[in-house]
Amino acid sequence: MTGRVLAVWCPQLPGEAAFGRVVAAVEDFCPQVEVLSPGLCAIGARGPARYFGGEEPLGQRILAAVTELGTGCQAGLADGLFTAELAARTAAPGGLQVVPAGQARAFLGPLPVSALGDPVLADVLPRLGIRTLAGFAALPAAEAVNRFGTAGAVAHRLARGLPPRPLAPRPPAADLSAAIGFDPPAPGIEPVVFAAKALAERMQAGLSARGLACVRVQVRVTGGDGQENSRLWRHDGLLSALAMAERVRWQLADWQAAQQPGPAADGGDGLPPAGITRLRLVPDQLVRAEGRQLGLWGDAVVSDRVTRAAMQVQAMLGHGAVTRPALSGGRGPGDQVTLTPFGDLTEPARPAGQPWPGRIPPPAPATVFAHPLPARVTCGDGSEVTVTGRALVSAPPARLSADGAPWLAVTAWAGPWPVSERWWEPAAASRKARFQLVTADGSGWLAAVADGRWQLEARYD
Repeated sequence: MTGRVLAVWCPQLPGEAAFGRVVAAVEDFCPQVEVLSPGLCAIGARGPARYFGGEEPLGQRILAAVTELGTGCQAGLADGLFTAELAARTAAPGGLQVVPAGQARAFLGPLPVSALGDPVLADVLPRLGIRTLAGFAALPAAEAVNRFGTAGAVAHRLARGLPPRPLAPRPPAADLSAAIGFDPPAPGIEPVVFAAKALAERMQAGLSARGLACVRVQVRVTGGDGQENSRLWRHDGLLSALAMAERVRWQLADWQAAQQPGPAADGGDGLPPAGITRLRLVPDQLVRAEGRQLGLWGDAVVSDRVTRAAMQVQAMLGHGAVTRPALSGGRGPGDQVTLTPFGDLTEPARPAGQPWPGRIPPPAPATVFAHPLPARVTCGDGSEVTVTGRALVSAPPARLSADGAPWLAVTAWAGPWPVSERWWEPAAASRKARFQLVTADGSGWLAAVADGRWQLEARYD
């Protein structure tokens, strides 16, 4: 997608079906919606903007429509899909970030190289002294290609605010779509997803024979009652057969939710009563197949296997079923690692390199509890230990009971470390004092007291 692009990002959704409602709301403004992943979609802004009074009014109306669904979102408007996506991800919650026409490179310049979403470049470039997209874009294009191959060429174009690949000059005369019929109609999702993988392989074989690759594909599903469900899917890393099957699953799950908003009465998949009679994959945007350059010491076989395995699990269980950690900033142990779905950009909302005053001192705890455990901490006479507003401890901690467990003697302690976060936002404000405690069984604990209540946030193993 080139030209002015409007991207909509919903960072927190309960599932793919919930995002399907978001896509349907965006489709009310533009029928050609590209779904990049559950939680992220985009449209070309030029045409709809003429009808809705301009680009910014269009973006604001889409945000309002999505917000009415009870879903938090943010949007970005920029030249090109990559810039619009990053503008959406860095926009204020519920807000629209507009990158003026012709200013994509200036907007991208200060962002870290990890924004490219390529773990190899994110690791190698900072070691070469290149930490921002502006620094990478300043390199000659030939040097990026010579050092990093095709992936480097694509990343270098993105850093300069250009489309990742030049499009094929015109669509080929041959019909490169692939279709399969189901007789009798498929009653559920699984048979269709299973067939989608083989269908995608057949479509890609036809493209490869002509020196082409597909970065955007249209999935058309026809029900036995004549209904047709169609959606565009994009993946700038080129759509593999597993990735294509994954997107067919998401689309069918969305259609299922639209057909039967509540649980299916018969416990089935909840697709149209007449089932699915036809699945068709149509290459919608083609690029020249530029091949693949192997690493200096051979192909990254293990990495490829991990990628294929992760995508296969995502195809079966959903996009958010496989995540990977990224170091991020924050004062608490739970804030310092961000889990993102496999294949998504891993740039955390809070940068890890900042000072973060009030952050707990090293060493970092090994086990961080997803939900803090309630605890009690008492002094020598059995009364509860408290902390004043000036961070003064009422008495030295002597005993600890974790989540109702038997009491343990506290043999060493350190703290308190007071921290007051987001005082300007009452709904998210937090004020607490943290302690490090060592108990008689040799365990180390990261404890916190807030509003007079003790809790255990992590354990030192």
